Amino acid sequence: MSALKEGELHAFGISNVQDMLEYYPFRYEDYRLRSLSEVKDGDKITVQAKIMGIPVLQRYGRKSRLTCKLMAEDWMFTATWFNRHFLKDQLTSGREIVVTGKWDLKRMQMTVSDSEFPDKGVARSGTLQPVYSIGGKITQSWMRKTMNQTLQQFGEMIPEILPELLVRKYSMMPRKKAITGIHQPEDNREGQEARRRMVYEELFLFQLKMQAYRALNRGRADGVVHTVDNATVREFVRSLPFELTDAQKKVELEILHDLRSPYCMNRLLQGDVGSGKTVVAAIGLFATVRSGFQGALMVPTEILAEQHMRSLHKLFEPFGISVGLLTGSTTGKKRKELLASLQMGLLDIVVGTHALIQEDVYFRQLGLVVTDEQHRFGVNQRSILRRKGYNPDVLTMTATPIPRTLAITAFGDMDVSTISERPKGRIPISTYWVKHDLMDRVLGFISREVDQGRQAYLICPLIEESDKLDVQNAIDLHIQMQQAFPNYRVGLLHGRMTPAEKEEVMRSFYANEIQLLISTTVVEVGVDVPNATLMIIMDADRFGLSQLHQLRGRVGRGSHASYCILVADPKSEVGQERMKVMTDTDDGFEVARRDLDLRGPGDFFGTKQSGLPEFRLADMVADFEVLEKAREDATDLIKDSSFWTSPQYEALRGYLQKEQIFQGDLID
Repeated sequence: MSALKEGELHAFGISNVQDMLEYYPFRYEDYRLRSLSEVKDGDKITVQAKIMGIPVLQRYGRKSRLTCKLMAEDWMFTATWFNRHFLKDQLTSGREIVVTGKWDLKRMQMTVSDSEFPDKGVARSGTLQPVYSIGGKITQSWMRKTMNQTLQQFGEMIPEILPELLVRKYSMMPRKKAITGIHQPEDNREGQEARRRMVYEELFLFQLKMQAYRALNRGRADGVVHTVDNATVREFVRSLPFELTDAQKKVELEILHDLRSPYCMNRLLQGDVGSGKTVVAAIGLFATVRSGFQGALMVPTEILAEQHMRSLHKLFEPFGISVGLLTGSTTGKKRKELLASLQMGLLDIVVGTHALIQEDVYFRQLGLVVTDEQHRFGVNQRSILRRKGYNPDVLTMTATPIPRTLAITAFGDMDVSTISERPKGRIPISTYWVKHDLMDRVLGFISREVDQGRQAYLICPLIEESDKLDVQNAIDLHIQMQQAFPNYRVGLLHGRMTPAEKEEVMRSFYANEIQLLISTTVVEVGVDVPNATLMIIMDADRFGLSQLHQLRGRVGRGSHASYCILVADPKSEVGQERMKVMTDTDDGFEVARRDLDLRGPGDFFGTKQSGLPEFRLADMVADFEVLEKAREDATDLIKDSSFWTSPQYEALRGYLQKEQIFQGDLID
């Protein structure tokens, strides 16, 4: 294999035979032969036919159109090839040919996408051909050929990893057959059975990792024991500028219970946008410092770190608790001093970005690690921070509401706490859905808000095929808005900008130097701009519900009434229903529940924004029942003492060893 191809495979995460075999197709092309009597207009089909006439070639500059009469069974039809002029000499009358393409019943013709001659030795017809996610110099045919060679050479050596009792329990095909069946299914049924087997295996191994880690963690009473008394914590809670909700109080007790126990806390705190998770984390950090330890809060962006730093400083200053800020912008003398204070224990709490996990950052006694918007950090990044202390407690926060049962199963190694109610006095965000023809009124609404000293976001849709188009969208809209509002400063934010450029734009918006911010969805997570009261989402029907809800949560952070306007002309019923859900409720958990109903489980989360683990084949939501079974099986196995000694589980123990479970390194 050429070094060039090898480098391209590395870009897909393929660096050895195992990676190659586990690089699964995402769909199949059906080259099975069909009879023309049973196909519908517009179907993509494969038929075997005989060449009946002389081919006709027409050229249009560099392009060409080749047509020829073919006969299949009793059907005479015209086959058309575009830009395949070289086939003309091969289309000889009476020769057999297999053609694949789109069938036009009215005109009795086929636009051919693929063709081959049986007398040359057929490669594809009669089969289901895998379609892989590819790019660069790697073509589908190269990938199929290479996968075929890999299977021929190494297919027999594919080891079984699941114990016989589980394979029998669910009547699953052996691993060897399943992997081959995913790449080269004989028919739909074999492909489905192969997928069923590998989805279970993927979810089972994930759960085994979780449950083994949980068991080892629970078995080791070597965590940090925080010894703060209730009266001290109550004094801090009383000093807060607002009263805690019942949900916050409940979660606070769960966290304090964990902090006082000798086991390592590993808790996921999920709550809707603006539900007051940070305050609960602050109580945990206060208890940590009062117990003689240090705390760390890691967030994804510098501007968010600064925001948290300011709010924590305000809360802790009356109690003499020091808070520091460590980001990529903390340099020179300032950084040196901060690191020294941290190492000597003179600094109680540090808020930062992933600058916190750099090698030269040392704590004197780290007792609690809090990560915000956990899915923005890889598992490795989170575990490096954790290893800066000796088994500190860990609290992970996310603002993406996930139905609790799914959260408990998905994060099998974590305890899950949920804040489901809003802080008192929070003004609900009014949401409206308008069609594009009312855009003038929307612009008038922007004018009114900005003239009163407020600010607005205007979000562009995501066009999945190309982030270049997204950026272009945003740039075009930016120009239009500058023309519409010559007296306002209109900012622009998109994914092609560097982190430093994005930070700069958000800072200007925060400082009200920008009144109207045009942005793609990069604005989704986290910054509080209390003065921003208007969120306008263009082509809102292109977004998922949970994403719309996250975007809406960017406003309503201050004391002024806030609005979210969805501009959309949805064609489908589901699109219209989504708009209705958004105008009906601003409760994130209700939005999540309705989203699940509407989408069918499919791509409920857009995994990247939810913090749920990503898999090669499995889908956490669509395969939820399998996930639950896998969790039960994994839990039973880990509890069974023979698991740690019996030869039949050797492959699974080897897997856990390879995943470094026993060092507690890679799972958190």
